[in-house]
Amino acid sequence: MSAPPVAPVKSAPLVDGFSRVHDDLRLSITDRCNLRCTYCLEEGVRFRPRDELLTLDELLRIAAVARSLGVRSVRVTGGEPLVRSDVVEVIAGLAELGFEDLSLTTNGTRLAALAAPLAAAGLQRVNVSCDSLREDRFGEVRRRGRLAQVLSAMEAAEAAGLSPLKVNVVLMRGVNDDEVLDFAEFAREHRRVVRFIEFMPLDAGGAWRRDRVVPSAEVLERIGARWPLEPAGREGDPAPADRFRFTDGGGEIGVIATVTQPFCGTCNRLRVTADGAVRNCLFSDEERSLRSLLRSGATDEQLAEVLRGAVADKRAGHGIDTPAFLRPRRSMSMIGG
Repeated sequence: MSAPPVAPVKSAPLVDGFSRVHDDLRLSITDRCNLRCTYCLEEGVRFRPRDELLTLDELLRIAAVARSLGVRSVRVTGGEPLVRSDVVEVIAGLAELGFEDLSLTTNGTRLAALAAPLAAAGLQRVNVSCDSLREDRFGEVRRRGRLAQVLSAMEAAEAAGLSPLKVNVVLMRGVNDDEVLDFAEFAREHRRVVRFIEFMPLDAGGAWRRDRVVPSAEVLERIGARWPLEPAGREGDPAPADRFRFTDGGGEIGVIATVTQPFCGTCNRLRVTADGAVRNCLFSDEERSLRSLLRSGATDEQLAEVLRGAVADKRAGHGIDTPAFLRPRRSMSMIGG
């Protein structure tokens, strides 16, 4: 199928009141997931009716409007995006819009079979979530799925040209924080970028506590004591991960310190949920519906105004350390990472 034509840019890039340019879109294509990771979903979760989720045409139209407003990068998320039956068509449509960077985050359970079709459709990179390198613990954290399946999927993705492959690890104190060096060794052995992510207050069960957060500074200290590290990132880089390379040339790791060292000052991300709500911050409950506009015959300019308004209203930071902070009502799976 063909993606909608990209309309001419009708305004300056999406810039908020703090001079942050928003050129990165996190586009959730489903709220569904085939796992029930303890830091995200509960057993028995109820997903939205399918008619409330954006259709293929609606997804691509939103993406086209975002492209016209200067968005250069799209990361496709879920839920688990690979459970959506037309995910290859979604990627093909997004690729036709000419984004400079087109990537996808997945739990890896369906990636082995889809890696080659996704790459052929235009996907450039994947991030694969993997929270333990121990089969029994992997099952405890994810409640479903097998570690061997995900490790095989990583190989299939690299064989299909989806590289550099990044591995996302959500660290939780007392759960998997004793595997920090194991994952660092995994990064060195396979030349995959392992990214250690601080446990965030986005779990459906409400079990998040600050004492379960493993600070990124601690992770770097532990790894650096075994294999010396040096910064690898660029000053002012809006990417969420702080990058570090092993000084002996053994590859690279990253840390995402959302809780202990927020990087809100350089945030360039805008999010659209699977049911068409625009969110300007992962931790904000403020939403504006694009779906209702799409289904009532709105013009592209009206859709653009919603995106502009969401960016204009963005706060300076998520405020996790402030008394006014409230946990988002939606869990990570319902928002899109």
